[in-house]
Amino acid sequence: MKRVPKPVFFIVALLILAFTFTSVFGISYYNGDNKNTVFKGIGDIRWGIDIRGGVEATFKPADGYDATDEQLESAKSIIELRMVSQGITDYELYADKGSDRIIVRFPWKSDDTEHNAVEAINEISSTAQLTFRPGKEYETTDVDSNGEYVYKTPKGDTEQILMDGSSVKSAEAQVYQDNNGEAQYVVSLELTDDGARTFEEITTTYLKQTVSIWMDDIMLSAPTVQATISNGKAQISGSFTADEATALANKINAGALPFQLETANYGQVSPTLGENSLTAMAVAGVIAMIIISIIMIVFYRLPGLIAVISLCGQMGLTIAAVSGFFTTIPSFTMTLPGIAGMILSIGMGVDCNVITAERIKEELRTGRTLDGALEKGTKNSLSAIIDGNMTVVIVSIILMLVFGPANVLSIIFGESTTGTIYAFGYTLLIGVISNFIMGIFLTRLMLRSVSGFKFVRHKWLFGGAKNDK
Repeated sequence: MKRVPKPVFFIVALLILAFTFTSVFGISYYNGDNKNTVFKGIGDIRWGIDIRGGVEATFKPADGYDATDEQLESAKSIIELRMVSQGITDYELYADKGSDRIIVRFPWKSDDTEHNAVEAINEISSTAQLTFRPGKEYETTDVDSNGEYVYKTPKGDTEQILMDGSSVKSAEAQVYQDNNGEAQYVVSLELTDDGARTFEEITTTYLKQTVSIWMDDIMLSAPTVQATISNGKAQISGSFTADEATALANKINAGALPFQLETANYGQVSPTLGENSLTAMAVAGVIAMIIISIIMIVFYRLPGLIAVISLCGQMGLTIAAVSGFFTTIPSFTMTLPGIAGMILSIGMGVDCNVITAERIKEELRTGRTLDGALEKGTKNSLSAIIDGNMTVVIVSIILMLVFGPANVLSIIFGESTTGTIYAFGYTLLIGVISNFIMGIFLTRLMLRSVSGFKFVRHKWLFGGAKNDK
């Protein structure tokens, strides 16, 4: 058996435990009254309607506008894209073409303590028409929740539109350090070929002049053009927070609605389970994890202890993929079926470690040396583990494709079921992938490393008979 350096066990174990702790509790700090989140944890998860409740709203075209069926379907698609880009996967969305209505239900934000239905609705129903205009004249001034001035309704020369959001190919929230060393969040735009040519003309014509950037009737920023820009890149700044920059980028990417919406009626949706049920499930999960850990250690000794460490890592990795811990993976709406998928994947992780430990015990009983038993046992268990996990991976992908935002077969199963079943498939898939990383790769790495210590080189510690040396 190929040996692994002894310190690897402690390094890997400590990294797994530290990562698990961070993914569960997150890391954040306060700058005055503002909370800055470094890594998101369980507290940042957006819980589904069944657990935390949410908002129900009916939209109609504003000012009596008679929308065509194609426009109504386009508006529905844009609202859906906005929700998915925000990690809202537990939603119901319908377009009633007979009465020109769009009906939507979606859960509250993770940090929404006041449950402001109007604010939540405006987030997904704003027109989101991005425009570039000459000058920076405005009619009215307002103050936002942070005490910052908001300039509204362009007037004078500013009413002229130089370029709109249709010229934007993609938008991305970014952060950079200013001259004072403070983090500044901006939205970087990549323009289409036509948009790049138009923007070059704008920056040439208005060199050393102000060109303001507006979202609907709100001015986002009013920079002075310092140079002609011909590379098709633009940037929006405006004292954004990380969440505001991300939300703006998502709206730009989703596109503008084909017509303005107004809310016909709205209301709050009560949870079917409630947060007390979530607390009860969390307590039950902790108790179950403790019992499983005791059983694994009693039956399989040292491999059981390593299995417990890898299970913690699997749980932490699954939570991280849901909470938005990784910036490359958007946050995800966790529903009761999503929790069920996570529990099932943890069960598969236990099964993976049990198969490996049993194979090692069987090899020790045949009289093999410790190194030989570890080599043969881990090798013989691999095919059975991969077969079982790959089957679940295929099923999970099918569930996500059929019941996910793509709605591959929604005409058969119905759109109202997409959110909950998609959540089950997603957490199950992430859990199985985590099992491959933790339960197969890192578990075997720790086993080979710890077997190098002389004081643990007793077959009994690996599941052999008590008198075996």
